[in-house]
Amino acid sequence: MKKFIKNLFFFFLFTILIGELIIRFTHAVTDLPQRTIDEYGIQKYYPNQNGYWKGGGHKWVVNKLGWPGELPKSYTNLITILGDSYIENFMNPNECHQSFLLKERLKNYNFIEAGRSGVSFIEAMEISKQFDSLNPKTELIYVNNNDFYESISSISPAADITQLNVEKEKIVFGQMKSPGLKKILYSWKLLYYFYNRFPLNFSRENKKNKSIEKTKDIGSFNYKNEIISLLEYINKNYNIKNKIIVFHPKSELEIINLCKEAGFKFIVLNSDNDKSWSFEHDSHWTCYGHNQAAEQIANYLKENVPVD
Repeated sequence: MKKFIKNLFFFFLFTILIGELIIRFTHAVTDLPQRTIDEYGIQKYYPNQNGYWKGGGHKWVVNKLGWPGELPKSYTNLITILGDSYIENFMNPNECHQSFLLKERLKNYNFIEAGRSGVSFIEAMEISKQFDSLNPKTELIYVNNNDFYESISSISPAADITQLNVEKEKIVFGQMKSPGLKKILYSWKLLYYFYNRFPLNFSRENKKNKSIEKTKDIGSFNYKNEIISLLEYINKNYNIKNKIIVFHPKSELEIINLCKEAGFKFIVLNSDNDKSWSFEHDSHWTCYGHNQAAEQIANYLKENVPVD
């Protein structure tokens, strides 16, 4: 009996080892970078990481500042690019990032990205402070409707997202959810593979459905006063003169107008009658979508942000 149990144990150990090697070799799951929280309360990535996107078609890199993408060779005529997973952009190769595409079109400018999944509009404003020492000519902040709603704790409370308590006029920094568990999952590829394929209690599907319901509830723009309070707080506590808000296609006109009234410069991207901007089963932009966005933004910058 002992021999049987011993053999069974080694058989399972061998099976797990082979499975782990197969998952790693075939890149059946995405390599996800490890996060940390810096001294300013901002979630970013441990510097100098790299890994493969699911399927192994391309690699992502995290630079020495803890942000995805390559750093520019020079900070002269610098423009920063801030945003959430659309700017993080792990699902596309580096040549499909906004910094790369804008540099191709605007040779006399240099670009640096700071993107991370879950960044709200208010957190993007906080992140912008970290680039003050580099004296950027302007800062592009890419946003969609939910980036405003998720910035306000009374509208869309979330412990892992940096938000503003508008009543107390206080920033509440996001905390990482289950960092220990995530570290194990991301390191043990086979376990992460099965976690993605068979989530416990269907939590992933439930989370997705709740997210859809929340978006539908919020989309009717019932929070004008809260957004006005958010913009007033930003005006009082940040320099908005060198900020340009880049609104995703089909952003709510009411939010755009409130930002205009608050004194923000902005660009509204247009993807009318062009479904190729996004992946078939994902709202994130394809390489084509990023190219289209970069073309529209480059035209604006040529006219409005002169080089030194």
